[in-house]
Amino acid sequence: MYVVTGAGPVGYTVAEQLAEQGHQVRILTRSGSGPDHPLVERMRVDAADPARLTEAVAGAAAVFHCIHGSAYRAASWAAELPRAEQVVMDAAAAAGAVVVFPESLYSYSEPDRVMTEASPRTATGGKRGIRTALLAARQAHAANTVSVVAGDFFGPHVKMAHAGERMVTPILAGKAVQFIGSINQPHSFTYVPDLAAAMIAAARQPELWNTVLHAPTGPAVTQRDMAAAHAEAAGVAAPKVSTVPGWVLRVAGIFSTDMRELAELLYQFERPFVMDSSQSQKLLGLQPTPLAEAAAATVAWWRGGVPLRR
Repeated sequence: MYVVTGAGPVGYTVAEQLAEQGHQVRILTRSGSGPDHPLVERMRVDAADPARLTEAVAGAAAVFHCIHGSAYRAASWAAELPRAEQVVMDAAAAAGAVVVFPESLYSYSEPDRVMTEASPRTATGGKRGIRTALLAARQAHAANTVSVVAGDFFGPHVKMAHAGERMVTPILAGKAVQFIGSINQPHSFTYVPDLAAAMIAAARQPELWNTVLHAPTGPAVTQRDMAAAHAEAAGVAAPKVSTVPGWVLRVAGIFSTDMRELAELLYQFERPFVMDSSQSQKLLGLQPTPLAEAAAATVAWWRGGVPLRR
């Protein structure tokens, strides 16, 4: 039996893939949401509740901890994420289960270089520093853990992302697409089903536990390329693409907390932001899904009942 915390894009996809492979899955959320599948047990559990979580994790072979902060703010992350991860790792250690975490590129302290599994992860300040601290806490805990790093998400179930609804829905509606930063800099995007597959594979290989891996991620592309790939998959004309310059967000950040939090990570979109997953691909025996195939699946998911913004 496997336990998944959270039913966002990553948690939902992990649970879905495990169930499709014939495994019993217990997915824990506050709302009781998750895939509708006979092998998926959906439970209303707050992952920060030690007693409830310990009970739910008992007997699990692995826990996939896929919960994010309640808001995209450093203060929210600092208040919520370390405690939740501590509770999950405590419960997993008691159950003898490995904990698998999806992880971002935020902690990488030399992002202007191609980021590999061996690159330094010592970034400080704001959301970047919080991710660094979380990785350190996992390493120090008694529980076995593995962190699987991904670039910006795209794919089915991905809505709140740079290549999510702000990109796909305008394309399907025949409208222009607006990105932040530059539309001509190479950027690593990870297809969420590839991340989920990597997390599942890592859970089954004890020799990879207590390491940091990279999810299979295709060659870096520009934001313009991403829009064009999804338009081609949808069978529509490539959209007009524009950008919100970084200076606009930085000025807006003087007055808006949300804009300030977004501007903190602008370096990812104003300069090349590239990860290399080749080493982890060899270890996991996986390859990234080609962009054309991934874009086609993404478009098919959006067209399968997700309402378009008009």
